[in-house]
Amino acid sequence: MRLLIVEDNVELSRLLASGLMAAGYESDVVNSVAEARDALRSVSYAAMILDLGLPDGDGLSVLSELRRKTDPLPVLVLTARGGLQDRVSGLRSGADDYLAKPFALEELVARLEAILRRPGQLLGSSLKLANLVYDTESKQVFVDGAPHVFSARETSVLEILLRRQGRVVPKKNVEDHIFGLSGEVASNAVEVYVSRLRKLLTEHRARVIIHTIRGVGYLMAEEK
Repeated sequence: MRLLIVEDNVELSRLLASGLMAAGYESDVVNSVAEARDALRSVSYAAMILDLGLPDGDGLSVLSELRRKTDPLPVLVLTARGGLQDRVSGLRSGADDYLAKPFALEELVARLEAILRRPGQLLGSSLKLANLVYDTESKQVFVDGAPHVFSARETSVLEILLRRQGRVVPKKNVEDHIFGLSGEVASNAVEVYVSRLRKLLTEHRARVIIHTIRGVGYLMAEEK
């Protein structure tokens, strides 16, 4: 899953990204309200970690804009404003949780996971379809109980399709999940990784199929 970290303290944002990567999350880091807005327009994220004291404004303005658009993106507010009224204001503005600085990384990860486990969110430790199982914690793929090795990007494609099995996943969402804000992406990059994933699934006799919905995206379903 890809997260957006909005934090203007460079050292803290680096530590957050590193710690979250160790916990299994990819992250994009921005340090201002303007950059947060641009990132949210460009990429579909699983959740956002949002600092409030940003150099060009209050992070709550980003949160309020999301909620006015009825965007359900899970948001964990991370701030030095630890007073009761600050917490109440953040939660009433639409935050899913509120964590005051200083904090323990283990607590942040636990709170993030709790948000993502809520109904309608994306977290699940084991994703299953037919005889295919993907363990999101170990990043291990199993077919009929036997483990198989996939590359990191093939695994990323598999994860997003499994999380939305039976539903069409837009190509842009797949691209965001793999690359985020990492820069220019080749026009056929998603097709290449989907093709490689299809080949691996066939080789390992997984009873699943990835349908291409032309002009829209991809759908993973059980092979009939």
